[in-house]
Parts: sequence; C-alpha cells; structure tokens
Amino acid sequence: MQNTGSTGSTGSTDSAGGTKRAVSTAVTGGAGRSYDVAVLGLGAMGGAAARHLAARGRRVLGLERFGPAHDQGSSHGGSRIIRQAYFEHPDYVPLLLRSYELWEALERDSGADLMTLTGALMLGRPDSRTVAGSRESARRWGLPHEILEPADIRRRFPTFAPRPDEVALYEARGGFVRPEAAVAAHLDLAARDGADLRFGEPARTWTALPGGGVRVTTDAGAYTADHLVVCPGAWAPEVLAGLGVPLTVERQVQYWFHPRGGTAPFAADRHPVYVWEDARGVQIYGFPAYEGPQDGVKAAFFRKGAPCTPDTVERSVAPEEVEAMAAHLRDRLPDLPGRFLRAATCMYTTTPDEHFVIAAHPDHPQVTVACGFSGHGFKFTPVVGEILADLATTGTTAHPIGLFDPRPRRVRQTQHEVTT
Repeated sequence: MQNTGSTGSTGSTDSAGGTKRAVSTAVTGGAGRSYDVAVLGLGAMGGAAARHLAARGRRVLGLERFGPAHDQGSSHGGSRIIRQAYFEHPDYVPLLLRSYELWEALERDSGADLMTLTGALMLGRPDSRTVAGSRESARRWGLPHEILEPADIRRRFPTFAPRPDEVALYEARGGFVRPEAAVAAHLDLAARDGADLRFGEPARTWTALPGGGVRVTTDAGAYTADHLVVCPGAWAPEVLAGLGVPLTVERQVQYWFHPRGGTAPFAADRHPVYVWEDARGVQIYGFPAYEGPQDGVKAAFFRKGAPCTPDTVERSVAPEEVEAMAAHLRDRLPDLPGRFLRAATCMYTTTPDEHFVIAAHPDHPQVTVACGFSGHGFKFTPVVGEILADLATTGTTAHPIGLFDPRPRRVRQTQHEVTT
C-alpha cells in the first residue's frame, strides 16, 4: 500500500469507493488484433498507464486476470496515504510533486472524489528513519513543514500520546487517496479514449519478437503489439522471474476499530494521517474516520507481513493478529482500539532496497516493466502511469527514475510464462 499496481482492476466507483459500474469488460473477440501498446495487469499502475496511453491516441490493449473491483491484489482497502516529505529517499519528491498535480487533474477529468488533505504526522525519535528522513527530504526540497515536540503534538492532536523522547514532522499537504475509486477513474478514462480493456482474460505468455514488437497469448488467442507494459503487482515474481531483482510478496493486514468515545475526535479535520516509528524500528500507520462512524478508524503495521504468494496468502485474520495491533495502538492512540470492527488483507511486493522497478526490460527494449512498489507506491500512481506512457512511446522520460533501474542484473529469457 502501499500500496502499489496489481493484476487486479476495479470498476467505476462513487466517492465512497462503492462500485457503480464496470468499465470495458469484453473478454470475447479481438484475438489476433494488433495494438500499439499492450498492458498486462490493470491495477493501479497498469490502469494509469492505459489511461495515459489512450489519452495520447495510442491503440491500447489491457489484459487483466480478474474482474473489475476485485480485492485480490494490492489496490483496495478504502485509503492510501499521500505525503511529500518522503523519508524513503529525497529523490522521490519531484515525482510526488507531479503526482499531486495529476491527482488533481484526475479528479477534474473524472468528476470523482479521490483525494482528501488532512495533514500528515511522521512520528518517532528525532533520529528515527521516519522523522530524520522526512526532515531531510523537506529540507532538500524546501517543503513547508513543522517539527512538533511532544507537548505540541498532544495539544494540537489530542488523539496521539507521544513519548517524551518522540517528536513529529507535520506537513499540511499530507492526506489520503481512495484506491478503488482512483483505479476506476483511470480505467474509465482509458475506456472512454478507446482502450480495449479485457477482464477475466489473463495473459499466459509474452514473447519479445526478433524483429521488434511482442506477442501475448491468452486462452482466447494471441495478440501482437509494438510495445508491452508489464504491471503484474504481486504476480511479479512469476511474470518477471528472469528480471534479476529479488522480489518478495508479503501479506499485509489492515484493521478497523471503533474508538472509545466515538469517532468524532478522529474526524478528518482533527486527526491527520500518520506514520509512527517506535524505538525498535517498528512502524504503524493510520487514517482518520473518513467514511462515517459506522466504518471506524483504520490502522496497520507497515511492512510486518509474512512472505506469501497470491495463491497461498492467508486471507483470514487471526484473533492474535488483531490483539497485536490493538496492543500497539493502546500505547500511542489509547482511545482508538475500543472495539474491533473488521480486517482486510492485501499484498506488498518488495525489493531488497524498497525502491521501485520502473524501466525498460534489460534484454527487450520493446518491453517496459513496473513492479516492486514495496508498500509505498500507490501515491505515485498517476505519475507512474505518465512515466510508463513516456517509456512505451518514446523510450525515455523527463522524470527522474534512475533510482528504479534494474539493468545491472541481466535477464536471459525470450519467452515468459505468466501463469501456471
């Protein structure tokens, strides 16, 4: 939650994230057609790529193994944090600034309510990665922010109970986006602009052709395209097995609680989004009550998931997992874990350095790959779509993506199995 792109996609949603209708869902006919660009995986990143490509007038094929609005990948759960003072690395900040512009444009173009600014708190000891890294990014890029001492945090945000040795970086431009509605908005606009989006039709193989272009096979037949964009989400370890970058899929759990005393103190105008790192380096993150009192308040551990695959991930959540989350919250947001409401699972696909992979395939220049968003990719969705469209149409992009290049690790395959 990333949240990040997945092989899943969603239908059009209302402002609360509920599905109103599916976008283009054709799964019959069309096999054998040729396209300018084929996109494998219509989750967050693939859907955004399809939208940007279609807006540029390209003939786009999108293939997706699931139907719209599914919850089997990485782009569901009602909310994803957006922030600019980025502790992961200062080089992400220019992409975030562009992503904010594109989120606002996507809202205008789609008419969907996608982004809510609540402010964001990055909490921990002053030398923690969360605080120190956020502060460095803010300093380097001149981002407006405040450093709050414990008394300031408690006074301004009384739902938080920091320890005496903890501080917070506060940025007013932090907030959250609605992932299901955002994916749907990209897909709706792609379909409006002529993209051929096919759900329930997984790619089985893709082959880079010797003379250029690619061939993609599905159970319905074969397609050809001048260029291929691969956005497999949690399926990346099998779809891109020869890429050379170790990819680990991790199960993640999101929890919703009804606070003691009700949700009013946790409303979006009083309770910002946050990431909180403790003395052991354990991070949690959370949101305000944004869907009304009946839906509670969401929180989760960050990158504390067991390795899994999409086929083996445990979708149910055990009582001891709920208690572990509640116990951690009691020490920091004591009123939050009043009554457990529900939980949901998703998957992160993580690289060893936790940086993305966005680049031309090392062996096949007609193939662009996007994967390994490591639980912090969703906020970048629209700018990643723009980057992928650049790479697929011109082979280059003006955006700074050197951090995401896998080329030091070579790939030797020519035919690539997509599913088993």
